[in-house]
Amino acid sequence: METILSYLLSVQTLVLVLAVVLIKTSIKFVPQNQAYVIERFGKYQSTKEAGLNFILPFVDRISADRTLKEQAVDVPEQSAITKDNISLRVDGVLYFRVLDPYKATYGVENYVFAVTQLAQTTMRSELGKMELDKTFEERDVLNASIVAAINEAAGPWGIQVLRYEIKDIIPPQSVMEAMEAQMKAERVKRAQILESEGDRQAAINRAEGQKASVVLAAEAEKEEQVLRAEGEAKAIVAVASAQAEALRQVGEAANTEEGQKAIQLDLATKAIEAKHAIAKESSVVLLPDGGTEAAAVVAQAMTIIQKMSKGS
Repeated sequence: METILSYLLSVQTLVLVLAVVLIKTSIKFVPQNQAYVIERFGKYQSTKEAGLNFILPFVDRISADRTLKEQAVDVPEQSAITKDNISLRVDGVLYFRVLDPYKATYGVENYVFAVTQLAQTTMRSELGKMELDKTFEERDVLNASIVAAINEAAGPWGIQVLRYEIKDIIPPQSVMEAMEAQMKAERVKRAQILESEGDRQAAINRAEGQKASVVLAAEAEKEEQVLRAEGEAKAIVAVASAQAEALRQVGEAANTEEGQKAIQLDLATKAIEAKHAIAKESSVVLLPDGGTEAAAVVAQAMTIIQKMSKGS
């Protein structure tokens, strides 16, 4: 009895273990951005995407585990010849991702190796269409051409190339030295052009400054002459006005009795001073006709003044 009970317990345990194994092998959790390629009896059965999936134990198996994330693969350095027969060493980085896990599994043996080799051959082909100078100036165009060519060829593999970036383009040492000499000559040329332009602009500025200085000096001199002339004219007018006013006042005073006496006194004084001066300078004294005294001279002058006053 105990033997039968032990046997039954062993059978139940075995069934339970088998059930657990079957359940475990039939349930598959696929991570995000991954895909499982399932084969049944060695033939493709389905592609399981992220999440909870079921397969038949001992019948189905996971043939391939494909990541759907973007992948970066280093393209090894290689030699290439440009259109103008210059040998270059070029390397780069290729960015791609798997679009179709089925094609990536059954369309090519190793899609990473295949894409890398395709990138190398395509890069050599594209570089052969360009001259050396263009390879440095048009890297974006070269990268875009390589991506387009790879995508066209990698379509049956379920691969999409997103971009290709050239890391280094290394020409031969002789070409590097020639390029450095050319760049140095170009820099010297630009420096000389800039220096000559600076000298030219400085000369123009100096000439314009001198011109402006001469013009300003001429305008200042002109204004000075105008102001001087205006001042002299005003001074002449003022002097003339003062003289006219003085003469008018003298004339008005001469018409009075006191004015006549004052004039007579002034004339007599001046006549005496004149005779005194003549007597000092010479031993010969000349007297006017018709009189030997100063009174005669004064009388003659008064007569002239009265005639002028009446004429006025």
